[in-house]
Amino acid sequence: MNNNKTRGISGFTLVLCILMLFGIYWFMSQAQNRETAYTYQDFQKDLKDKKVTEVEIQQNKVAPTGTLRIMLGEDTAEELHVSDVNQMQELLDSYNIDYKLRDVPQDSWFANTLIPVLLMLGVFVFMFMMMGRQGGANSKAMNFGKSRAKMSTELENKVNFSQVAGLQEEKEELAEIVDFLKTPGKYIQVGARIPKGVLLEGPPGTGKTLLAKAVAGEAGVPFFTISGSDFVEMFVGVGASRVRDLFEDAKKNAPCIVFIDEIDAVARRRGTGMGGGHDEREQTLNQLLVEMDGFGANEGIIVMAATNRVDILDPAILRPGRFDRKVLVGRPDVQGRKEILEVHAKGKPLGDDVDLQQIAQTTAGFTGADLENLLNEAAILAAKQGRVYLQQTDIRHAFVKVGIGAEKKSRVISEKEKRITAYHEAGHAILFHVLPDVGPVYNVSIIPTGGAAGYTMPLPEKDEMFNTKGKMLQDITVSLGGRVAEEMVFDDITTGASQDIRQATSVAKSMVTKFGMSETLGLINYDNDNDEVFIGRDLAHSSRGYGEQVATTIDMEVKRIIDECYAKAKHIIKEHEDVLEACAALLLQKEKITRDEFEALFEGRKVEEKSPLCIE
Repeated sequence: MNNNKTRGISGFTLVLCILMLFGIYWFMSQAQNRETAYTYQDFQKDLKDKKVTEVEIQQNKVAPTGTLRIMLGEDTAEELHVSDVNQMQELLDSYNIDYKLRDVPQDSWFANTLIPVLLMLGVFVFMFMMMGRQGGANSKAMNFGKSRAKMSTELENKVNFSQVAGLQEEKEELAEIVDFLKTPGKYIQVGARIPKGVLLEGPPGTGKTLLAKAVAGEAGVPFFTISGSDFVEMFVGVGASRVRDLFEDAKKNAPCIVFIDEIDAVARRRGTGMGGGHDEREQTLNQLLVEMDGFGANEGIIVMAATNRVDILDPAILRPGRFDRKVLVGRPDVQGRKEILEVHAKGKPLGDDVDLQQIAQTTAGFTGADLENLLNEAAILAAKQGRVYLQQTDIRHAFVKVGIGAEKKSRVISEKEKRITAYHEAGHAILFHVLPDVGPVYNVSIIPTGGAAGYTMPLPEKDEMFNTKGKMLQDITVSLGGRVAEEMVFDDITTGASQDIRQATSVAKSMVTKFGMSETLGLINYDNDNDEVFIGRDLAHSSRGYGEQVATTIDMEVKRIIDECYAKAKHIIKEHEDVLEACAALLLQKEKITRDEFEALFEGRKVEEKSPLCIE
């Protein structure tokens, strides 16, 4: 669209220039015609030859100049501009020629002189504009290798550590960087070298970019921010040029912070492509390595970068002297989630029943971005219902929408499919309740979501730093509960458990090959499933670092774990077959039940028609 607009403007300018040149040519031709059409010698000759029959003298009031309109016969007339009308009268009297006098205004100097001059000036102005535009295009071409980093000054960057919640240890670690940028003298005095680079690593959405902005805001220094993908272009040498320009700008504004987001886009391990050392991305990385070594230890330039793929970064950029310090920005704990919820709850009116502490306890594994999205979805639900404040019900609905997906209540499902789904989800729910390390149940529903006919959502009440073998076996057992219930009730199985089987197989395989939880294979890691195949390094190597006998043993161990967990799930569900029937019947009646309603089935209590915790 911009190209069409530019073409339209250029075409208009060209047409306008042509019209102006045509106007100049017309004025000049008129002046030339006035000078060469009929001369005074021609007039004298016609007088002598008695061809002049009548003359009209058009004289000016304020000047002796004028114009003679000369009639040569009946149909021919000529005009002659003269400088002295009185002299022409005497000449006509001498030849006895009748003439008439008529006063006319003086010829306009503006029309005869100024307009052509203005037109000429206009042509030069437009030519200058065209040259300037062409120069601007050339300037853009010359600026192609300039850095695209955006600089935020102290006045523009209002983020500080008080606005970063849930990252207390990370803030304490980065406080040294802030202190150096504020008072570098005390470090230089004792010969200390402040790290040149700080690498923030962690899952997406944990606040790495926000943390880098907060460091710059606390220190009160300029903050350069750029994405790793902004360096790499299809033209050779552009990325390296942008790296050089970025560090030149940083040196001019030192002390400052240079932040490279998603640095794995430009700093991947070298020698992993088919292009060899001449690959554009590798040239950009080489220049980045040189620039980080190029400035002094205490020049006041701190390079910060963020990535969630530190495993694929080039080792050269991770060595001391470049990125000296690595800060792990992990998922927040319960206290961190509560602090994050308090930050994002500002500006959102909360009802009396909203308990942020309880929400923090039930959102184990959520990142800061997930929590912000949870409250935002809850606010949208409240607004759709015409309320000006959030209720706990809104947050529960949002929790299901974010964790499972939007419910599709309008989908038409047969009674047979509903019944199969009810028993399937009831089987999962029983195992979640009975097994000690995987529950309790939060919601059980047979309302279809994205790609599932129903769901059973557990409620993790505590954060876990690592999994145990018992916990992983219980996870596999729960995954197989739906298939077990289908087989027990209908003496048949469906494809609805495909995702459950995939998840159970993945966990069992990790136990055997990655975590050394197989007594047969022992404490040996057989996991060779790389997330990424580096062409040129891994292409010629075998993707499996063990023989066929070990592979057969791995398959047998995975099958053994799955079979044992399946048998355990079947035994537990048979022991609580009455709960299975009651839960399925309640699901067919209400389509969704809550923790309180489900636990009432185990306790033998009568389930109320509407539980106070029920999600409408």
